[in-house]
Amino acid sequence: MGKKWHQRIKSILTEGLQIPADVMMDLPRVTMIGTLHIYIENHKGLLSFTDKEIRVLLQQGQMLIKGSDFVMKAILPEELLVEGKIEQVLYIDQ
Repeated sequence: MGKKWHQRIKSILTEGLQIPADVMMDLPRVTMIGTLHIYIENHKGLLSFTDKEIRVLLQQGQMLIKGSDFVMKAILPEELLVEGKIEQVLYIDQ
């Protein structure tokens, strides 16, 4: 079965069973509070972390967060909580 067909089946099941898309399709859930906090669930690892840039591995691609004064408040196997001044959040599709 092709990758697109597999994604389509997941989409149909998500809609039919009313399961949240982030759970069924292995998508990250990103919650931001203003420009001060970012909470990322369902990631696949932390690739790099500095006080100005964070790179997070996702199931498909990466997330790049740019800003300043970043502090890691919590890091769990599939969850991150970062504080600082968030200026940009970019999704990098690989």
